[in-house]
Amino acid sequence: MSRNEARLWLKGIEMDGTIRNLARLAALGTALGAMLAGTVAPVQAADLPVYKKAPPPVEAFNPWMVRLRVLGVLPDAGGSTVNVAGVPSLSSPNSGLSISDQVVPELDISYFFTKNIAAELILGVTRHSISGTGSLANLPIGKTTLLPPTLTLQYHFDNFGAFKPYVGAGVNYTVFFNNSAANVPAAIVGPPAIVATTTNLHVSNAFGGAVQFGFDYMLDRHWGLNVDVKKLWLRPDYSATVSGLPVTGNAHIDPWLVGAGVTYKF
Repeated sequence: MSRNEARLWLKGIEMDGTIRNLARLAALGTALGAMLAGTVAPVQAADLPVYKKAPPPVEAFNPWMVRLRVLGVLPDAGGSTVNVAGVPSLSSPNSGLSISDQVVPELDISYFFTKNIAAELILGVTRHSISGTGSLANLPIGKTTLLPPTLTLQYHFDNFGAFKPYVGAGVNYTVFFNNSAANVPAAIVGPPAIVATTTNLHVSNAFGGAVQFGFDYMLDRHWGLNVDVKKLWLRPDYSATVSGLPVTGNAHIDPWLVGAGVTYKF
């Protein structure tokens, strides 16, 4: 091999090695680029701010509720007693009392200690007519006005959506006022079958127990419809004068209170 040929051969070897080194560097650069892309991208994503929708504001719990109802007062006077002095035939069990039904407006104020437990106070005034039954049938005795505030402790069920039933129990204190005797002569059944007149009437104030059940159906957060039923055990003493004879007894009024109306929750 001549000297020139030897030089050309050596230059070929050097060029081949250079190309190989450049190829290795290119491959190494590609690998490093991929690695850097894989690590930098997550860091950049993690550093980006995340915006979340703010939760709706929670309104403060208001414990007050009011209801306005039309109330039917339905007395159940079947167990009333009558004692006409000196005349057993006109006394119980031969005679009794009848007390008229009444429909009135009624206001209810409720205070919630928790979302389930509340106290309710009802306010309303009713006026009722009283007459005799049995041997005193046809005898108008008179009229009396009742103010029967009733306080109950209630439990409200809140797992039925807009339908919110409740039950309760409590106490009633009834004030009787504006008592008026009938002063109308009437022929009673008897015996004896006589014309009698009631000239005096007094009904004593009385305590009584109460139970209730009902429901509110809420139309929105504030307004709703209400149905409520109460049973009162109300048995006041009374006195009257019939044709000059003193009459005493115990009036078993024991009314059902059936109401329907509107609810407003503050």
